Amino acid sequence: MKLVRYGESGKEKPGLVDKEGTLRELGAHVADINLHILTPDKLAVLQKIDTNSLPRVNGDVRFGPCVAGISKIICVGLNYADHAAETGAAVPAEPIIFIKPPSAVCGPDDDVEIPRNSHKTDWEVELGVVIGKRTKYVDEAQAMEHVAGYCLMNDVSEREFQLERLGQWDKGKSHDTFAPVGPWLVTRDDIANPHDLSMWLDVNGKRYQNGSTRTMVFGVEKLVSYISQFMTLEPGDIISSGTPPGVGLGQKPPVYLKAGDVMALGIEGLGEQRQVCVQA
Repeated sequence: MKLVRYGESGKEKPGLVDKEGTLRELGAHVADINLHILTPDKLAVLQKIDTNSLPRVNGDVRFGPCVAGISKIICVGLNYADHAAETGAAVPAEPIIFIKPPSAVCGPDDDVEIPRNSHKTDWEVELGVVIGKRTKYVDEAQAMEHVAGYCLMNDVSEREFQLERLGQWDKGKSHDTFAPVGPWLVTRDDIANPHDLSMWLDVNGKRYQNGSTRTMVFGVEKLVSYISQFMTLEPGDIISSGTPPGVGLGQKPPVYLKAGDVMALGIEGLGEQRQVCVQA
């Protein structure tokens, strides 16, 4: 099941994309795609709806973030062995985590801002893991029971702020629009294996990232369990699980984003995004 939020920013409506790719209204059944409907029992109710009975949404629409009211995005650094290699970093012995604030979230095709005084804004296509129920000290064996589904993420990053400004990575990860989310949330039952999905990212039509979740160091079960040892995960929280090689920092010489550049990215089964870079 593909759940979406569509419409003007701040006024998004809940929707569903059926098996034929048609956008359908879901407002008669839920007020929004938020923490209240991501629990297993609520999703089970939605899955029983006859999608043909839902009104079609015609014309071009804006997709908003596929989850409303995200309380936090927990990102995982250097979680792809080949990405760690391109940055010259060692593969971590345990997950490196940092947090993007809710203010960084935007729609999948919204403009991405280049921060003021930025010279090293970069891209990262990532698998987002959407939490479906409250998660605290969960074992790996039960971790998947806490996952509502998956979404496409772009972990936009300012490398100078992240690595050269004498602080935590959050400095380079938290600017407004640095977390495009969506276009849709695909429920867990529709993704047979989250650890075997192709993923890609282009800038101005040039393919920079062309990888697979197969090269993740720590899988979804490990990440959910591990992070829940340090903080409680709430429904609607997203784990952004790392990126494959091909980021701007890893190019020789490095390549960074500027106003007017266009990013396009996608993950198998999770849709595509397109963002135009603008100056903040």
